[in-house]
Amino acid sequence: MEIQSKRNKKIVVKIVPGHFVTSHSHVNYYVDMTTIKSQHRMARRAARELARAYDNTPVDTIVCLDGTRIVGAFLADELAQIGINTAADIAVITPEINPNNQMLFRDNVQRMIWKKKVVLLVASVTTGKTINRALDCIKYYGGDTSGICALFSAVNEVANIPINAIFSEEDLPKYETYRSHDCPMCKENVKIDAMVNSYGYSKI
Repeated sequence: MEIQSKRNKKIVVKIVPGHFVTSHSHVNYYVDMTTIKSQHRMARRAARELARAYDNTPVDTIVCLDGTRIVGAFLADELAQIGINTAADIAVITPEINPNNQMLFRDNVQRMIWKKKVVLLVASVTTGKTINRALDCIKYYGGDTSGICALFSAVNEVANIPINAIFSEEDLPKYETYRSHDCPMCKENVKIDAMVNSYGYSKI
């Protein structure tokens, strides 16, 4: 099924019902954001909608997770044309994930975090655990997170920071997320359809 954003009907995602496993939860829909993350027209539309929330918020750097760097570049461009960030030279960077699943910034990009106003951009938020990890990383390197953007979010805020999302769980019919040991589909012996992450999905 295709779902249109209430903010802009030209922004769409595809959803697939089933039993899916993320790194932190089980969900009953796979939300496919490949088009938004990969095609420049859709990415630009998404960035334009996200930028509206920050016309009075100073932004020095956008930290992109989940393959959202194209959207992040368009978001930087939009922010540099409106409000307080007009003509700003906004950095767009991605943290490295080490073998222990820890986020880090190499020495050559740390200056883009240190004492900078940072907006965090992610593709999907289901529980907020990855967001909390990213916020800790930004804080460790001396950054100040002034906003969180998401293409889709099942939660309204993380660490008392509102999430500015293109799609929410209200846009998806009966979207549910569960901790693995509370998953009713598992309790009913419903087989897992696929493992999902920021790269996509792999059928089991």
